[in-house]
Amino acid sequence: MKTSPRSGQSGPQDQPRELVEMSWDPITRIVGSLGIYCKVDFKNREVAECYSTSSIFRGYSIFMKGKDPRDAHFITSRICGICGDNHATCSVYAQNMAYGARPPALGEWILNCGEAAEYMFDHNIYQENLVGVDYCEKMVRETNPGVLAKAERTEAPHAADHGYKTIADIMRSLNPLEGEFYREALAVSRTTREMFCLMEGRHVHPSTLYPGGVGTVATVQLFTDYLSRLMRYVEFMKRVVPMHDDLFDFFYDALPGYEEVGRRRVLLGCWGSFQDPEHCDFTYENMASWGKRMFVTPGVIVDGRLVTDDLVDINLGIRILLGSSYYDDWQGQEPFVTHDPLGNPVDIRHPWNQHTIPRPQKRDFTDKYSWVMSPRWFDGKDMLALDTGGGPIARLWSTALSGKVDIGYVRATGHSVEINLPKTATKPEKTFEWKIPERNGELMSNALERNRARTYFQAYAAACALYFAEQGLAEVRAGRTQTWTPFTVPEEAISCGFTEAVRGVLSHHMVIRNGKIANYHPYPPTPWNASVRDVNGVPGPYEDAVQNTPIFEENSPENFKGIDIMRTVRSFDPCLPCGVHMYLGDGKELRKLHSPHAASTL
Repeated sequence: MKTSPRSGQSGPQDQPRELVEMSWDPITRIVGSLGIYCKVDFKNREVAECYSTSSIFRGYSIFMKGKDPRDAHFITSRICGICGDNHATCSVYAQNMAYGARPPALGEWILNCGEAAEYMFDHNIYQENLVGVDYCEKMVRETNPGVLAKAERTEAPHAADHGYKTIADIMRSLNPLEGEFYREALAVSRTTREMFCLMEGRHVHPSTLYPGGVGTVATVQLFTDYLSRLMRYVEFMKRVVPMHDDLFDFFYDALPGYEEVGRRRVLLGCWGSFQDPEHCDFTYENMASWGKRMFVTPGVIVDGRLVTDDLVDINLGIRILLGSSYYDDWQGQEPFVTHDPLGNPVDIRHPWNQHTIPRPQKRDFTDKYSWVMSPRWFDGKDMLALDTGGGPIARLWSTALSGKVDIGYVRATGHSVEINLPKTATKPEKTFEWKIPERNGELMSNALERNRARTYFQAYAAACALYFAEQGLAEVRAGRTQTWTPFTVPEEAISCGFTEAVRGVLSHHMVIRNGKIANYHPYPPTPWNASVRDVNGVPGPYEDAVQNTPIFEENSPENFKGIDIMRTVRSFDPCLPCGVHMYLGDGKELRKLHSPHAASTL
C-alpha cells in the first residue's frame, strides 16, 4: 500500500476535500496482476475515486487465428489455471454450434455433473480460504476492534445448525491455517475436485471433454462414486449456509450503513449454465428457445428488472469498447460477420468482429491505464457496464426472476430460488431460500450480498448435481451409454458458446474460414468486472463499486489497511488471467554475458 496526501480537491457541494492517494497492487490473493488505485477522503470517510488496473497482456485472440478449430478447447482451457474447465466447456459449446453436433444426453449429464463440481470446488475454496479471511477474527481485530468486541457478545442465531456459539467463534474459525472451518473447507475442496475428475478426467484442464460429447466411460460405479462424495458436500452445506447468514447479518447490525460498502446500481448479467439435453441442440437458430431451458437461466437485470432472458438478444447486445485500455481501435476494419444466422445485423464492436491491436504505453489515469478492455451491453439506448457480482448473485437473481427452473431439488419462484437438500448421514432434509436482497426497501447489489449469494449458489450447484447424477444413472440403466457423437468441421461457420464461469458470464465467439479459425474471442467475467473507463467515461464495475464506498475501518490514515475497499473488490471474486492475454509476437533471442570477474548473483 502506498499513500501520499493531496489537498484542495473539490468534492460534494464543492466543499474542499483532503484526499489521500492509496494503492493496493496486487490486491488479489490469487494471480497478482490486479491493482486498485484510490483517492480516499478520510474527513468524510469515503473513497472519492478508484481506478482498476491490470499490468499484464496476453493474446489468445491473436494466436488462435489459423488454428484447427478442434483444438480450441484445449488451447483456451489454458487461459486460466483456475477456471480452465469453464473455458473448455464454453469452447466446446461454440464448436458444437459450428459443427452441427448434438451430444447424446448422457454426455451432457456428465458434463453438467463436472461443471457443478467445479462450482462447488471453486466457490468453497474462495469463500472460506480467500475472501473469508477478510471477515476472520485476526482481520477484524486489526481493522475494527470495536466490531470484534461486539461479536464476542453476540450469540449466533443458527448456532444449533453450524456449532459456533458466538459470531466471534465463527470469525475465529475462519482464521487462515489455524481456524477450524478454514481447515475443514480445505479438506472439502479435495472431495469436490475428485468429483470433477470422475466426470472430466483432469482438473482444471479436462482430458475427456470434446465437441460432440465426452470420452468418459459411463458406469453405475462412476455415478455412485460421484454421489457418495456429493452427499458429504450436501451435509457440509447444511452448516455453511446458516453460518454465513449469521456472519453477514451481523455486519449489517454491527455497522449501520454497511450495506453501502461495495454497493452499485443493479446491472447484472448472467449467460446461463447447465444445458438440458432434451431441448438443447446447439443451433443458433434455436438458441433463444434452448437457452431458456438451461438450469441456470440467462438474463440481463437492470435496476432489478429482467430486461431479457434471450441468448440471441444477449449475444447481439455485446459491445467491446476500448477507452482507457492499451489498444488501438479497429473501427474501419472489414467486419468478419455482418449478419448472424437469423439475419440480424452484427455490430462492428461485437466480439465476432473484434481485432486485438495492442499498444503498450506508460500508465496515465487521465488517459490509458490498463490492459483490460471495456465490454458493455447495449440495450438499444445505453452501453451498460454490467457486472456479474462474482457470478452467483447474477445467476440466482436471473434464475429467480425468470421463474423457469423447477426440478424438485431447486425451484425458481419469480422472486426467489428454493433449494431442497435431501436427508444426509446425520442431518435431516433442509430447504434454503435465496431471496432477491433488499434493505430498507431498496435492492442491494453490494459486497455482503455478493458473498452471501456465493454460499447459496454452492447449495444450488449441489442440488442440481443430485438431479444431473440421477438423470445420468437413468441413461446408463436404460442401456443408453453413448457419450459422444461424430462430427465434421465445415469450411465456413460462425458460432458462439454461452455459459457461466465460476465468476460469472463467459462467451466464446468463433469465425471459421477455409476450415481454420479466422477469428476467436473469449469473453470471461474478468473483463466485464475489471473493465476500465470506456470511451464515454463510464467506469467499470470494480471502479464504480469502490468509488463513494464508505470507510468503516477504525484505523488512522497512517495505519489504514483498506479492508472495506478490499472486501468490495474481493466480493467480485477477482482473478486476472482471464482479463488479459499474453502475446509474444515473433519473439526475440536474449543473451546475457557473464564476466568471470563479476560478482555472482542468484
